[in-house]
Amino acid sequence: MNAEQIRQYLEYYRDLGITDLNLAEIPKIPKTAAVEAAAPAVAVPAPPPKPEMDLILPKLAPEGDTLAKISADIGDCKRCQLCQGRNKIVFGSGNEKARLVFVGEAPGADEDEQGFPFVGRAGQLLTQMIEGTAAKDKLPLRREDCYICNVVKCRPPENRTPLPDEMEVCGQFLYRQLMTIQPKAICALGATAAKALLHTKDSVTKMRGNWHRWHGIPMMVTYHPSYLLRAYNAEAKKEAWLDLRKLFHFVLDDSKTEPE
Repeated sequence: MNAEQIRQYLEYYRDLGITDLNLAEIPKIPKTAAVEAAAPAVAVPAPPPKPEMDLILPKLAPEGDTLAKISADIGDCKRCQLCQGRNKIVFGSGNEKARLVFVGEAPGADEDEQGFPFVGRAGQLLTQMIEGTAAKDKLPLRREDCYICNVVKCRPPENRTPLPDEMEVCGQFLYRQLMTIQPKAICALGATAAKALLHTKDSVTKMRGNWHRWHGIPMMVTYHPSYLLRAYNAEAKKEAWLDLRKLFHFVLDDSKTEPE
């Protein structure tokens, strides 16, 4: 296994939330005085080299991966407790070669019923946010041009926030989705999606409006549409519009390879 493979595996386990591996904490066994005294004074020839053996591990994102293969690998998923109350797995939908991917938190009741992400009230608002923002700046972008998915693929009971182990299980599939699509940018909708992708405890208010990176891909954080549905969040709606405007101009400008 070369250094690049090791780096990819460490990044993957970091993305799954495993951050407490510290090799420095493993104690070294000191030599005893008797062993040191018995050590030969002359150099001992080194043993012959052992034949090289490659450690074969499953790839994080298999070569030639496709969304169809990822969906097939999920199958009728029973990997966590969310399967017990779900109606349908909500894999994701949209342009498989999208320049922009939206990542939300989890399916709701309407999504669980239909099997597609963001089709309820929050989804209708997301469509308006995408197409209304683009239209104001005369940008050629519609919802179907994007790809939309969630951190977890099954609806949590009572629409609660997904638990860490649930996000860890689905995280492997979200990772493969994003690596397969390779969008120009990602938009995290809400705190759960932002924290799952960036492994941060910062609030959306602190993260929004600034560029972040997920495995080298530029990423913008903004409010979840369900939060914006509340009447008292008028100021947040203005901020979300500014976030999307900045995001869309970067995504659709072929001359820009790095966000400003």
